[in-house]
Amino acid sequence: MGAVEAPQWLLSGFVRSVIAAGGTAQPEEIRSTGEALLERWRSPERRFHNLKHLLSVLSRVDELTEETHEPDLVRLAAWYHGAVFASDLAATQANRGGEDEEASADVALRDLTALGVPEARARRVHDMVLHLTRHTTDPSDPDSAVLCDADLAMLAVEPQRYKAYLEELRAEYQHIPQRDFLQARQRILRKLLARPSLFVSPLSERWEEPARQNVTAELARVEKEIARLEALESGDPDLPVTPATGTPQGGVTSTAATGSDPAAGRDAVGHTVAASPAWGAPQH
Repeated sequence: MGAVEAPQWLLSGFVRSVIAAGGTAQPEEIRSTGEALLERWRSPERRFHNLKHLLSVLSRVDELTEETHEPDLVRLAAWYHGAVFASDLAATQANRGGEDEEASADVALRDLTALGVPEARARRVHDMVLHLTRHTTDPSDPDSAVLCDADLAMLAVEPQRYKAYLEELRAEYQHIPQRDFLQARQRILRKLLARPSLFVSPLSERWEEPARQNVTAELARVEKEIARLEALESGDPDLPVTPATGTPQGGVTSTAATGSDPAAGRDAVGHTVAASPAWGAPQH
């Protein structure tokens, strides 16, 4: 991600949203808070949940802005939704993913009240961030629905972008053992596909079909790789092995540690759908 720079409009947009939310601090102070937030998003350990992801979510919020009641509060929730992140094993197991929504929501409440945003509005941002913990929301709450849909929108991108997204996500959690990662992904993907719909806001309905196609294809690759690893571990004599390396044909290499068929691309998502550990998966 390192090459991505924050566009000039980004901090100005943060300042405008804070002021629109009722912030009374001087623009310089608001801008300083925004700069501190950007430093969080630029952390080197973030390979997917980084500045590029923040820009993507903000862009999707703008696409869905007609559905919102208070668009600037939704934008602020987007800014803060992944403010606290740690990809180490202990953190991912404890938080069911690198993003810690509870801690991020607390940062939002603290920062925004310090900038003079009325407590009720700052707490509204806090609550929207918390709603992302399971990526489920009440359809009668359009602002939370838009934030959730914007965060899940990566599921609906074209296959090549989806592949790149999954590669970044797997790299973010490269320390997670392959089989553990695959089994967590399998649980997440099954739960996603079991939902009546992945998206809630009316304008995001167009994302439903491509998202389901991507998730279905990923699940097939994950399950194929799990079966391959199980056969390898069991010493299945029928499992083809490449003579030169002893590696199962089509098997996983250190650079393909995503549970994918090498010819088909990689796999993963971005948060936590399940009550079980779900590294990098939809808390989506």
